Amino acid sequence: MLRAILRIPSADAEAVSSSLGPEAGRELPRTQVSVQGGPDGAVIEISASDTSAMRAALNSYLECVRIVEDIKELTRCDK
Repeated sequence: MLRAILRIPSADAEAVSSSLGPEAGRELPRTQVSVQGGPDGAVIEISASDTSAMRAALNSYLECVRIVEDIKELTRCDK
């Protein structure tokens, strides 16, 4: 079983963990995911049975993190 741990130490960690939490609950073939948020950032743990499943899960979750951070950046008011 392959395992990856992604740590997102950003001001957007709460948004990342709350946005990706429901995604972690959905079933992906050959993959298990957990998402946790804390004061130091968000942690995404991915376990996969093979490299293809791991690659697909990493691509999916990293893209979701990028989208959440883009949305947070667009909605910030720097006045």
